[in-house]
Amino acid sequence: MARYIFITGGVVSSLGKGLMAASLGALLQARGYKVRIRKFDPYLNVDPGTMSPYQHGEVYVTDDGAETDLDLGHYERFTGVSARQADNITSGRVYRDIIAKERRGDYLGATVQVIPHVTDAIKEFALADQDDLDFILCEIGGTVGDIESLPFMEAIRQLRNELEPDQTVSVHVTLVPYVAAAGELKTKPTQHSVRELASLGIKPDVLLCRCEHELPEGERRKIAQFCNVRPESVIPALDAPSIYSVPQQYHQQGLDAEVLRAFGIKDAPQPDLSSWEDVTDRYFNPEGEVTIAVVGKYVGLPDAYKSLNEALVHGGLANRVKVNIKWIDAEIFEKDPAEIAAELEPMHGILVPGGFGERGSEGKIASVSFARERKVPFFGICLGMQMACIEAARASGIQAASSTEFGETREPVVGIITEWMSEDGLQQREAGGDLGGTMRLGAYDATLLEGSKVFDVYGTCAIDERHRHRYEVDIKYKEKLENAGLTFSGMSPDGRLPEIVELNNHPWYIGVQFHPELKSKPFEPHPLFKDFIRAAKDVSRLV
Repeated sequence: MARYIFITGGVVSSLGKGLMAASLGALLQARGYKVRIRKFDPYLNVDPGTMSPYQHGEVYVTDDGAETDLDLGHYERFTGVSARQADNITSGRVYRDIIAKERRGDYLGATVQVIPHVTDAIKEFALADQDDLDFILCEIGGTVGDIESLPFMEAIRQLRNELEPDQTVSVHVTLVPYVAAAGELKTKPTQHSVRELASLGIKPDVLLCRCEHELPEGERRKIAQFCNVRPESVIPALDAPSIYSVPQQYHQQGLDAEVLRAFGIKDAPQPDLSSWEDVTDRYFNPEGEVTIAVVGKYVGLPDAYKSLNEALVHGGLANRVKVNIKWIDAEIFEKDPAEIAAELEPMHGILVPGGFGERGSEGKIASVSFARERKVPFFGICLGMQMACIEAARASGIQAASSTEFGETREPVVGIITEWMSEDGLQQREAGGDLGGTMRLGAYDATLLEGSKVFDVYGTCAIDERHRHRYEVDIKYKEKLENAGLTFSGMSPDGRLPEIVELNNHPWYIGVQFHPELKSKPFEPHPLFKDFIRAAKDVSRLV
């Protein structure tokens, strides 16, 4: 049976539990162990699919069509293990399923309670799909003491009692703040956080202490004494120059060794960190740099485009260049068209990402026009591809070209899709139905046109990529758009849904309906991002 590592956080949020879980998973994997990481989210939303990116960051989509927390992106990028629906659960999903069972009479008239019904559902989720794994890492969202997370904490407490003594380890991530006025690191917040965790019946085995300054040995011993752990189990976690430095940094501080010791594992093989050493070497020793403009809607919060940001970095790693990202709010181009040239002329590439709603759409279309006319490498993703098709239609004389997402239009180049084929058969949706979970979600196959740009990039005719959208370019406009210079170089296997367009007589101009950023990894950059940055690098050499 798999061993479990339960990861909790205290004092404040945003301490980096997700990154810590991903890094620890990568370190255990580097030692030859088989790992999987799961996220327990205490909020009452069923999933983050309908949540604002400004509140929750990006929605990470899995191959099997789950809309999940962005931390699953960290897990997948660091371990290479494809995330799935079974790796993310929320309070909303737990309560929804329990209430559905109660309405059906599955509980045979029993009173439905948090204990045992909610905690049993959480434990069932944690114990499911072990797949001959060596370790399952379970990250609990929020901070210790939150009302929302109490059922999850209770479930952990029960699991630690029910499983074998050497089958679970608790890792608690906490803050050791530096008070500038006193010139000291303060351990009291960590002590209080551990005390709060202990009051819930959970004794941490390892403490990961986030701090801005070196943690002196005396402070480390003090934390160990008051928190009832070994001094070696107090692991300092200083800010890193790059997230891709974190696995090596945590290894140097002994995190993985201490976790294995807590399990009683003494003969573990040493980790092979050569792939991470190569990544950090490429990151810190670039041989040039490029600047990419990302013209989007949610640019005020970088986490809204977390996977996109990382995929661009991965493209830079593959080409050994530093990628500078200039986040541009598309609305500024609508308010002042003069800003278009001022902002975009210095760029080596332009990317229009996915998004929802009309706000900023004309600014995105203006960015597409600039890239097309000035021959700047252009990458359109999801809504970005749709904007490229609308721009091409307008440039060819269809002035009313638009999307039904933005309202009624005489020329619906982009419209809502109400049915499509999947592995489960025909999928159908209503235009006025629920928003949550009703999009075309997850991995779908596409067939590439031989001799096209994307065929050369992928090196194959058959691909599968992850989707998250409910609008598509209408196939009725295919001939008109091809007459405008676009090539439909990727289609769904049944030939009904456009997946990729590219522009003839342009150095690099590709729009995709899917989200390739979701499958990019530092040691395996996505081919589209790799080639996009290569094209931007060629432009930078000409400047």
